[in-house]
Amino acid sequence: MAKIISLVNQKGGVGKTTSAINLATYLANAGKVVLLVDLDPQGNASSGLGVNVREIENNLYEAMILGHNPRGIIVRTDSGGYDVLPSSQDLAGSEIEMIHLDNREYKLYNVLRQVRTDYDYIIIDSPPSLGLLTINGLVASDEIIIPVQTEYYALEGLSQLLETISLVKENIQPDLKIKGVLLTMFDRRNRLARQVVKEVREHFPGHVFESVIPRSVRLAEAPSFGKSILHFDSFSKGARAYKGLAREIIDMDESSRGFIV
Repeated sequence: MAKIISLVNQKGGVGKTTSAINLATYLANAGKVVLLVDLDPQGNASSGLGVNVREIENNLYEAMILGHNPRGIIVRTDSGGYDVLPSSQDLAGSEIEMIHLDNREYKLYNVLRQVRTDYDYIIIDSPPSLGLLTINGLVASDEIIIPVQTEYYALEGLSQLLETISLVKENIQPDLKIKGVLLTMFDRRNRLARQVVKEVREHFPGHVFESVIPRSVRLAEAPSFGKSILHFDSFSKGARAYKGLAREIIDMDESSRGFIV
């Protein structure tokens, strides 16, 4: 049965989608059977893997709101070597539609429960907000990865996110855990970036991944070619970092380690 992991940060531009794509890719490259769920209405995780969200007939909206079987919506990526449950702009209005639905926080949970036994890992790319879609992602998840940009105001908003996670844990999903904080966009030449790394490790002792994702032109370019960094430039610093992250996560799971909120 799959371990379901959400990448969550309501702050945009922290490398969340890049991390979701490349973590899924390197987990698949390590022999794991992986599904990437694009929960963001912008659909960047889908398009970043070469999935044309405008051409596909059905997407996550149909599964969550209309009750369609997700197996008929999941697509296989050409470059990633794993499956994607694609998003579309239809999801943008779904939060309003879900307000009046029963068990609205469980819509994604119910979708993934149908396919959970098909995979080793299900990775969810959440939208940059703390709205109902992100809540659905948290409720459906076993664990959370929080990407944090190594720049000024890195910790801004994290207290609100942690409070939301705690509320979900207390009221809906008591087994939810934080797998770790992922430091992204790191430039070792920048003194401020090095200071932020130190600050985050002090703020979350023992909860920060050893793998640090560098600021990289190659990482930024890869999605425009519909490719992960593994298939775009497997020898780049970014590729080595995500390979290390996937290995770190697999090792944690094999030793049954996780961080409780």
